[in-house]
Amino acid sequence: MQAAALAGPARHHETAYNQIVRGDARSVLRNLPGGSVDLSFWSPPYFVGKSYERDWSFSDWQQLLQDVISCHAHILREGGFMAVNIGDILCFPDESMPRYQANNIRGKVNSVTREQVLEARRRHPDANRKELGRLLGCSEQTVQRRLENNNVRGGKHQTPTKVLLTGCMLAEWAEQVGLYLYDRRIWHKDPCWANSRWHSNSYRAVDEFEHVYIFVKPGIVEYDRQRLSDDEWSEWGSRGVWQIPSVRRNCRHEAEFPEELAARVIRLLSPEGGTVIDPFVGSGTTTFVAKALDRQWLGIDMDSNAVATAVERTHASW
Repeated sequence: MQAAALAGPARHHETAYNQIVRGDARSVLRNLPGGSVDLSFWSPPYFVGKSYERDWSFSDWQQLLQDVISCHAHILREGGFMAVNIGDILCFPDESMPRYQANNIRGKVNSVTREQVLEARRRHPDANRKELGRLLGCSEQTVQRRLENNNVRGGKHQTPTKVLLTGCMLAEWAEQVGLYLYDRRIWHKDPCWANSRWHSNSYRAVDEFEHVYIFVKPGIVEYDRQRLSDDEWSEWGSRGVWQIPSVRRNCRHEAEFPEELAARVIRLLSPEGGTVIDPFVGSGTTTFVAKALDRQWLGIDMDSNAVATAVERTHASW
């Protein structure tokens, strides 16, 4: 286990905490003292084609998350939390599925409908496509497209996608090791990402929110009303949807989440002076915020550039 930074004495387990560690999270977590973590807050790879996950298979990704979750059964204290920030759906091409077809009824250059073409052919069964086109005031190509549905998007060329819910997988893996889904928050960001589209030619929504799934290790959960002010409890502590703007520029890391998200999770789910870890620390948002909020902290990442960034970030001023 390589320690990339050590920031002063910890209250307990001095050699384990207040570090940014380079290594595989699974190996590092297995060496942590049992029952020593109050909160683990992390945003894993989403398996959406980022550079650091490009060579993985879906099975690789599943095994990584399942293994990391399994490690938490030992390191979390009783009544402690594991909070996972993740997008809730994955989409995979699936040749076995029927083709989805989208008929954009308002977006055609020619207003002639398939029903009109079929009616014209019924009335003139001996007419060819060119003759039907003259009758309808359109080209024979339009007649062909309407008859064969080859103007419908996805009809015969595009592989359909199967949608899987990530939350279901996380809950299953967690319960297998004795951790249970306690709650969840919806982080409603804004659709401002560079690759985001405000509108599409389907009924699918613009991706403008993510989930924070909160798992608990059975035991006494310490409920401290003093962690937040009365206004904070009303505005976000007791609310299921958190309105937090996304990071405008991912200059430190290609999948960075906002400091406000980390601050809310840490303040809500960990005591002052408690221990907060992030097994996929990335640019160091979790450790930076945890240190500023007077928690013990530990960040882990396999990427040396991420570790260097997290070290510098964590020791910066709030």
